[in-house]
Amino acid sequence: MSAVLAVPAFAQTPAEARSQPTVLIVGDSLSAEYGLKRGTGWVPLLEKQLASDNKNVRVVNASISGDTTSGGRSRLPALLAQHRPATVVIELGGNDALRGLPLDMTAKNLTAMTQASKKAGARVLLLGMEVPPNYGSAYAATFSGLFSKVAKEEKVALVPFFLKGIADGDNAAANFQADRIHPNESSQARMLANVWPELKKIIP
Repeated sequence: MSAVLAVPAFAQTPAEARSQPTVLIVGDSLSAEYGLKRGTGWVPLLEKQLASDNKNVRVVNASISGDTTSGGRSRLPALLAQHRPATVVIELGGNDALRGLPLDMTAKNLTAMTQASKKAGARVLLLGMEVPPNYGSAYAATFSGLFSKVAKEEKVALVPFFLKGIADGDNAAANFQADRIHPNESSQARMLANVWPELKKIIP
């Protein structure tokens, strides 16, 4: 899948960009507006939320559709060096599960990304995920639990389930695109609502 990189809506000089705290989003298709009209995903909605709250914060969306925790881990050092974020949101792991990758590797990658972000001076928010019941109860519990485990060990903020109220309702199918993997446009505001209470605590 092609990469999607969102930048702030308004053009800025380098000096202006450096003067603003930066929130760096490192995610997959859930944050890269896959299948959505540009500007309707939860990250652009976050920019609008920040503007409405008069927060002078720059948002850099470095999310890539199809990315895994391994991909995010390999990309992160350059992103930290380039953008010098005050806050890093890590939204990865779903594709690890879809591809059946070892969960201990997923946990190690999330830990490494969290540690690298903290070492660079950023506060971190992990967005947890869950898998459908057909993956088996043991696998599902281990997968969802690894996010809280990393967050607790690294003492960083956590949203336990990024798609809460979207993927776990009685009529969940209505909240997704035809592929039943990616939330539709009407679900993006709920995704932001799940993230915002924790994110606003760690934005400078």
